[in-house]
Amino acid sequence: MPELLFGMECESVKSVLSDQSLRSQRSRPHSYKNNHRNHSNRSGRNNKTVDDNMAPFQTAVTLSDDMRDGQEVIEVQILPQDDNWGENTTAVTGNTSEQSGSHEDLSQWMGEPDTGLKFACHRYLGPILTGVLSVIAFFSPLAMVILPKLGFFPSVASTLTLHQRLQLLACGSECKGLLVSMAFKLVLLAAGAWGVFLRRPRATMPRIFLFRAAILGLISVCTFAYWLFYVVQVTEGARASATGEGEALEYRALVAYASSLTDTLLFILFVSVVLIEIRHVQPMYYIKVVRSPDGESRSYTIGQLSIQRAAVWVLEHYYTEFPIYNPYLERLPVSKSRKASSSFKFYDLDGLNGGTLQHSNSRAMLAAHARRRDSSHNERFYEEHEYERRVKKRRARLITAAEEAFTHIKRLHNDAGPGLPMDPTEAAQAVFPSLARALQKYLRLTRQQPQYSIDSILTHLAECLSHDLTPKAFLEPFFVQAPVLQNEKEQKSVQSWSLVCEELLSRPLRQGLTFQLRQSDVSLLCTIKQLPHFNLTEEVVDPKSNKFVLRLNSETSV
Repeated sequence: MPELLFGMECESVKSVLSDQSLRSQRSRPHSYKNNHRNHSNRSGRNNKTVDDNMAPFQTAVTLSDDMRDGQEVIEVQILPQDDNWGENTTAVTGNTSEQSGSHEDLSQWMGEPDTGLKFACHRYLGPILTGVLSVIAFFSPLAMVILPKLGFFPSVASTLTLHQRLQLLACGSECKGLLVSMAFKLVLLAAGAWGVFLRRPRATMPRIFLFRAAILGLISVCTFAYWLFYVVQVTEGARASATGEGEALEYRALVAYASSLTDTLLFILFVSVVLIEIRHVQPMYYIKVVRSPDGESRSYTIGQLSIQRAAVWVLEHYYTEFPIYNPYLERLPVSKSRKASSSFKFYDLDGLNGGTLQHSNSRAMLAAHARRRDSSHNERFYEEHEYERRVKKRRARLITAAEEAFTHIKRLHNDAGPGLPMDPTEAAQAVFPSLARALQKYLRLTRQQPQYSIDSILTHLAECLSHDLTPKAFLEPFFVQAPVLQNEKEQKSVQSWSLVCEELLSRPLRQGLTFQLRQSDVSLLCTIKQLPHFNLTEEVVDPKSNKFVLRLNSETSV
């Protein structure tokens, strides 16, 4: 009986080993093909051509048998690659945390706002209306001065004689001084209105800007009131001068009336500058911005703004100061010790003590899982440490390869060099193969392949060569992942975000307010805190207290 059990156990072990050997044989051809392919690529460098199905950044080097002036000519050709050359090396996986959603499940996020006709009307309706009102208000004083000269009131002019008409349009020295003053005021008004109202808006907000709407309403009411009194004054004054029952209307009075309108518009412009440009300059709150899911955060001081204007202010700082979010770095490469988790199966061959064996095996598996869970932080620490070591190693190799590649390029001045002259693009294509492999490995390790294409890298290399930059200056975009606008995918003419807040978006900021900005799988949580009041008191130090005595002790070294 023991021999039989031993034989059965040996058979079970053999079956397990045979299954493992079959699995390894199934996986070996693929790895063998990869190794054979890599070996063939290495050996193919001495051949005439290289296979077209090469990894990204690999180049085809053709050795020409012809001799040019007795020298061997080496032609370097950059093989065309797809723009998505790095997408075949990474995979996006979902989070396993119970408190966070998967990157692949984006159904809970709000979709991007409409960018069609509705968005265009919402974007350009406000600036067009502002421009129309500003132009009407600006040309109103000029029209009030010019219309009487042009005879724009024929019904009034028909009641006047020629002498009365000339007396009405007469302009003395005082009148000319008012015209000159009004001309300079209009120049200042045009410059101020262009700087405040006619600028291109940086954002399209869901709610109206209260201060801006109030200023535009005030301009509309002021212009309409002045035109109404102007028409009444011209009509009544002309009739009084014709009948002789009232005071005659003079042209100087019309110029003074138009000049007063210009003064009123200048005062409105001053109020608009204070409310729109100066009011929020003084810091009143500090805002903390936390990006999800990577947890990157920044803190800023901010003035008294509305919620929607504060959101625009946060986005301006986000695109210029935050580092690039890389979703592929949410999960570091799993170590081999974690991959090789034990998966043993227990079998009761003779059916004896089945319940006891199953219970003991379940307890053993639960204990193993508990130990693995308790040591997960330790594994994470070593994985992060190993990843940092690999990144530093690849970084050092890339710097060395770039420095060696840049030594082969020399700028030609007036003297002729030993080789054929090349423009920056040709020089970049000639130098790129020597550093392409190191750059490819570094980008693959840091998960930056989707951010760069071969054409963009070659363009950047040609620009660095044309400006005589150093190798480290060329590698700066790959080493420093900031700001967000450095990423080619973020360089869009319109960036759509969703603003989520419990308060009305046109209301001002307050203590404890929280709002969120969402775009695809990135969200910015903004928390508002009020700055404290600082109380400074003066303390005078008595000069007599700044005297010291040296105390000697036999045990001290002094």
